[in-house]
Amino acid sequence: MDLKGRNFLTLKDFAPEEIQYMIDLAADLKAKKKQGETGESLKGKNIALLFEKPSTRTRCAFTVACVDEGAHPEYLGKDDIQLGHKESVEDTARVLGRMFDGIEFRGFKHETVEKLAQFSGVPVWNGLTDTYHPTQILADCLTMQEHFGYLKGLNFAYLGDGRNNMANSLMIGCGKLGINCKIVAPKSLWPSDDLVQLCQDYAKAAGSTVEVTDQVDAVQGADVLYTDVWCSMGEEEKAAERVGLLKPYQINKTMMEKTGKETTIFMHCLPAVKGNEVTEEVFESAASVVFDEAENRMHTIKAVMVATLGER
Repeated sequence: MDLKGRNFLTLKDFAPEEIQYMIDLAADLKAKKKQGETGESLKGKNIALLFEKPSTRTRCAFTVACVDEGAHPEYLGKDDIQLGHKESVEDTARVLGRMFDGIEFRGFKHETVEKLAQFSGVPVWNGLTDTYHPTQILADCLTMQEHFGYLKGLNFAYLGDGRNNMANSLMIGCGKLGINCKIVAPKSLWPSDDLVQLCQDYAKAAGSTVEVTDQVDAVQGADVLYTDVWCSMGEEEKAAERVGLLKPYQINKTMMEKTGKETTIFMHCLPAVKGNEVTEEVFESAASVVFDEAENRMHTIKAVMVATLGER
């Protein structure tokens, strides 16, 4: 499958077969790395890593993935360049596109990563925006595929803030790949109707369902319970309000038991605020696969770069 030169901004832009290809490529690259094999598909490439928002997993994943495949990663934090301040995003994109072979962006406005893709002339990868977090979804899907052996037909429930970038992206990924997805959240934190309808259309084509509800009993039958922080970066002033609103959606031992399955796993994109969206007991339990997810950020990000920029 040829994805060479493609941007990776949201999974809406990719067919189910293309998403599955990147997941399977990540599994192959992971297996090779475990055997001590790294590649040279990005040899001689220079990669700009633009970070408006700080990160542990995204920064480390892109850096290690670049080095594993022979590329040079250059970290550019919010105080290192003039992106959107003294210089427009459009002009910054045209400069970076002349010097770098690929650009990763992690920041606030999704419009910024779209402009980078439009004006740079090189592949641009979304490491997170306020609207979407597609690299995380690939890692989540690889983790589920490793654990269950398949994706299509799994029952997935996300609890918490249903209108953040994770809920948005999980609906898209699950819908495209035939995973039955439920967003379980208070009505004031539901995703947009337009996005829900789009994801339901994806799911219909894939033979699965996407549902939004405020009823926690909807987790019954779930193979996966997933959550994220109750306050995203930039929303810290809403912390007290969110704790009160979302406490009934906490993933704790009782919530895990509500699935009615002993095989249900717990997932989280990290970092976690233990005691809020998840209890320490569940986070540290045998059902938790959060550090498999964290590791898989690197393997899936490597797959995205290899698929869109690498020489294979």
